[in-house]
Amino acid sequence: MKLRTFLASGLAAAAALALSSAPAVAQTPAKYKSEYRMSLVLGTAFPWGKGGEIWANKVRERTNGRINIKLYPGVSLIQGDQTREFSALRQGVIDMAVGSTLNWSPQIKELNLFALPFLMPDYAAADALTHGEPGKRLFQRLEKAGVVPLAWGENGYREISNSKHAIKTPADLKGLKIRVVGSPLFLDTFTALGANPTQMSWADAQPAMASGAVDGQENPVSVYMAAKLQSVGQKHLTLWGYINDPLIFVVNKDIWATWTKEDQDIVRQAAVDAAKEQIVIARKGMIEADKPLLKDLAANGVTVTQLTPAEREAFVKATRPVYDKWKQQVGTDLVDVAEKAIAARTR
Repeated sequence: MKLRTFLASGLAAAAALALSSAPAVAQTPAKYKSEYRMSLVLGTAFPWGKGGEIWANKVRERTNGRINIKLYPGVSLIQGDQTREFSALRQGVIDMAVGSTLNWSPQIKELNLFALPFLMPDYAAADALTHGEPGKRLFQRLEKAGVVPLAWGENGYREISNSKHAIKTPADLKGLKIRVVGSPLFLDTFTALGANPTQMSWADAQPAMASGAVDGQENPVSVYMAAKLQSVGQKHLTLWGYINDPLIFVVNKDIWATWTKEDQDIVRQAAVDAAKEQIVIARKGMIEADKPLLKDLAANGVTVTQLTPAEREAFVKATRPVYDKWKQQVGTDLVDVAEKAIAARTR
């Protein structure tokens, strides 16, 4: 009996020792969701969606699976209405997003900064805004609105295409039906240029171009290429660089509060790292001296028009009243800071 008791005690002690020396396994807190929903306008075939995918993968790997993210491209969580994305994010319908300043500007008027026509003449100007004082102020504004902004990405400079003819002057836009996002500033800009701006979602835009219901659209060249817009009649593309479309990596405030400080830091750094990679992808083919994307366009039968400085200035003058009007609505102080940041940029 004593021997049996001794053996039992020994086995218990060995088991306790084994447990104490086993490596600790990170436990997922009970309040964590099994899956988090990330909203995207464009899928992973586009630089925009690719950025979301990179972010989700980094988070999953770095948290050892504690935070699993599922992508919902086409803003499918809100029936494809991209202008409702920010409201849905704030309300918790969406957990996180890589969203466009243009789509969120109806709710956060200060984000219209990036849609002021011809504010940013080059990529260095865009970087001066997102990575400088204007970007900091905008992140503070978003935090007050109830979301947690983490990093700046980029959709890119929005160029204009159409199915009718080359656009070299404001007069060439007269009467053209141009698909635009749901922003009053876009409506004002294209109306000032003599066009007929038509607001619709991206999901509706491509069928409308194919049928001829709209004549043209404006989007980054990377979007044009990935969507193969030449196949829906968009044979004329003009590089005018009238606005740049930054993206923002964001998490719902209530979701953010459920994560440990350690995981918050991981998600934030993953967003910063993913955004850097995403910007490289978005600019590829357009920042090189020979702009290889333009060669690909020409090979696909697209007529590419690059404006001279004088030709571009004609568009600047035509839209200046819109710029001045919206400077007041965006906030004179913010726009002044942005203009100074651009003037001081290193090219």
